Amino acid sequence: MSIVSALSGFVWSVADTLRGPYSESEYGSVILPFTVLRRLECVMDPHREVMAEIVAQYEGEQQRRTHLKLKTRTAENPGLSFWTTSDYTLTKALQDPDNLAENLIDYVGGFSANLDVFKSFDFENIIGTLDNRDRLSQVTRHFEGIDLSPHAVSNADMGDLFENLIYRFAESANEGAGQFYTPRDVVRLLVDLLYADDADALRGRGTVRSIYDPTVGTGGMLSVADEHLRSFSPDASTALFGQEINKRTYAICKADLLITGQDPSNVRQGDTLVVDRFEDRKFDYVLSNPPFGTDWKAVESQVKAEHARGGQGRFAPGLPAVGDAAMLFLLHVASKMRDVDETGRGGKAGIVLNGSPLFNGGAGSGPSEIRGHMLENDLVEAIVALPNDMFYNTGIATYLWILSNAKPAERKDTVQLIDATKLGTKLRKSIGSKRMEIPDARRDAIVRAFTGTPREDDVEVPVKTFHKRDFAYWTVTVERPLQLRFQCTPEAISAVAEQKTLAKVDGLAEALEAFGDEVYLNREKFDKELGRHLGDHGVRLTPAQRKKLWQTIGVHDETADYCRIQSGKNKGELDPNPDLRDTENVPFGWGEHPKTHGAFQDTVQAYFDAEVKPHVADAWIDWEKTKTGYEIPFTRHFYEYVPPRSLDEIDAELERVVGEILGLLREVEG
Repeated sequence: MSIVSALSGFVWSVADTLRGPYSESEYGSVILPFTVLRRLECVMDPHREVMAEIVAQYEGEQQRRTHLKLKTRTAENPGLSFWTTSDYTLTKALQDPDNLAENLIDYVGGFSANLDVFKSFDFENIIGTLDNRDRLSQVTRHFEGIDLSPHAVSNADMGDLFENLIYRFAESANEGAGQFYTPRDVVRLLVDLLYADDADALRGRGTVRSIYDPTVGTGGMLSVADEHLRSFSPDASTALFGQEINKRTYAICKADLLITGQDPSNVRQGDTLVVDRFEDRKFDYVLSNPPFGTDWKAVESQVKAEHARGGQGRFAPGLPAVGDAAMLFLLHVASKMRDVDETGRGGKAGIVLNGSPLFNGGAGSGPSEIRGHMLENDLVEAIVALPNDMFYNTGIATYLWILSNAKPAERKDTVQLIDATKLGTKLRKSIGSKRMEIPDARRDAIVRAFTGTPREDDVEVPVKTFHKRDFAYWTVTVERPLQLRFQCTPEAISAVAEQKTLAKVDGLAEALEAFGDEVYLNREKFDKELGRHLGDHGVRLTPAQRKKLWQTIGVHDETADYCRIQSGKNKGELDPNPDLRDTENVPFGWGEHPKTHGAFQDTVQAYFDAEVKPHVADAWIDWEKTKTGYEIPFTRHFYEYVPPRSLDEIDAELERVVGEILGLLREVEG
């Protein structure tokens, strides 16, 4: 059992104390803030005397923060940037059991202004409720006995513990348990892919990098990214930034960053899709695991307003369906990569998405336009397909999108598709829906496949490289001429009488009955003679009604004359039959034509002449209806044909199954 699992179990065991006065769904609201408080206490413990001296000597928050950080800084620790003016600890508060609630409130209230996280937990009310339900002393004593010092629990392990507790909390409350919890093997792969091309630069002294997560949760992805960057360069300086919508996870993330010496103002609360709390900033690295399958109905008006701002808004390229916000997060992440500087260094981003952003929406749709924006601007560097069952709350197919606005020269205008679906190994014990993980050796092999530096002992990683416009196509509308036969049969007249618009015309049905049942194969002739006949019977039709009449009576007949447009700018041209209308998707570069937008007409015409015209001689292209689309058919590119079983093999299996059934029947009869 890992240290995090063991520690999480011990922390969560306080639930036995809460059982009865509290429902399962309430456990987390007590356990999470007490865990944060105990962690802060353990971090402060070696520095209590220095902290008291600084607080006594300086009054201003900024002065205290500066001097405290300097006094507590070590080679391994960036120093404390928070404190408490209270003399209480959990142990000291427990020494006065009659006033325990007041003591704890005094303790929490004494923290520096930058540590306002307990307001997000509504901790004072939690303390009062525990006291009223006669559980405060037991819970406090439980947490007093847990060693959460940095020596016992590293920052990375602490991040895992927080996420593990949130997973348990959400699971007990029947909420989306996995939405706050990104598995560490996934995070490490994502981080490794982002750092892969920058490894040498990251090893240099004085390295400074900013890392941002717009769906930061408890900060787990930031912690892993920071820890990994420091493994390249212990002297590296990082600035971590995050935005989070959930109050509890926001509070945990803020406390966690404070403990690691980061600026707590770099974690901000709010819905990323509604307002970007870092609108004036861009970052070296962006990481995100947005919630799967969530809609954006609640923020529809704000998102559409930003889209309408044109080039000024994050969502200018297009909008996905309201039922799935994944591509909005994709656009946001892409917009937060730092601009390319004079040295050629830009920003990189990695985001976890389900399969729908690869292919949903046809040409001209919002999702297709978003893919087009990403591909045409050469922002997509690689897409990695993960094994199924990698996440705690879903077993669906998931993908890592790796973005860059400053690709290496050899990867310009290309996209790598990496199939890692078969590189997972089974967990000994599943956690929720997570049954698979990617072990370290295979993760390294995936990264080397991405950089093009595989080793002989690496497991095979399928990789295919495409030009960015290999995913572009034109959807072309193919028309065929309208050919109609007209005959005023009883069935046709009955259809006219039931047609909503025509049923209102007095005398029409009677006039049609008197017209006779002669067959017409020419629409103009039928229209002319019928019009004269209706006039003789005093029936007057508007142009719209006349059109509806022949549409109702006419039936398709390939022996009939072609119908021609009777008015407007296209008068005299063939009238298309909407029932025979079809579309063809013509890929960029078809027939060795250039993969450019300018080659549109030549490519489409050549495709039409080769693939359509030989089969439908009278068809033509409606050029005005052509749309450009983008789709990334990942699974198609890695499809492996599995031949069907032989008839002998199928017969043998049928014979075996029939034998088993007969055996069971004999047992029943016996």
